[in-house]
Amino acid sequence: RRIHNMAFTLYSLIQAAILCVNAVAVLHEERFLSKIGWGVDQSVGGFGDEPGIKVQLMTLVRSVRTVMRVPLIAVNSVCIVLLLLFG
Repeated sequence: RRIHNMAFTLYSLIQAAILCVNAVAVLHEERFLSKIGWGVDQSVGGFGDEPGIKVQLMTLVRSVRTVMRVPLIAVNSVCIVLLLLFG
């Protein structure tokens, strides 16, 4: 009988990070985020005010969607090939 060992490796940590970045990258602002109050129009603050955590998270989500779109395609492709080759 063969027993599978579920080890916590660096590769599994990288896969988890890639999955989280993928999840952030596919969030649709009008369909999902505006329904929970995280749309574009909710992030308006006063002049000189420090941005709150909500505004900072929305900026992070927009940045990930903008910057990581093309690199995520390459990273996901490499992960798929590695999984196909090494199981």
